[in-house]
Amino acid sequence: MLHFIYILAFTVIAFFAISNLIRSLITISAESQKGAWTDTPRPINPHNRNQINHPEFFDKEGKPINEPLLVIRSVSLDDARQKLDSLYDSSPGRTTTTEEEA
Repeated sequence: MLHFIYILAFTVIAFFAISNLIRSLITISAESQKGAWTDTPRPINPHNRNQINHPEFFDKEGKPINEPLLVIRSVSLDDARQKLDSLYDSSPGRTTTTEEEA
């Protein structure tokens, strides 16, 4: 009897999960046909002063960059390792080996 209750409960849960999945797929399909989901980035409007943009949207001179957001600028491997090491060494939870041994 207990096995039958478990099978019934998991069948109901599976039915709700699959119906929710189908409903989500239909919603995403409808939104993609409306144009809500696009692969192209929105252009940066330099005239909109009320919007605060992320610093990575600007080049070294402070001018807005109109690039796709998923572009990775080329950095040498040594530069990337040095930056990661400096971030790791400056992290607040990081203790040096001399503090651990003392």
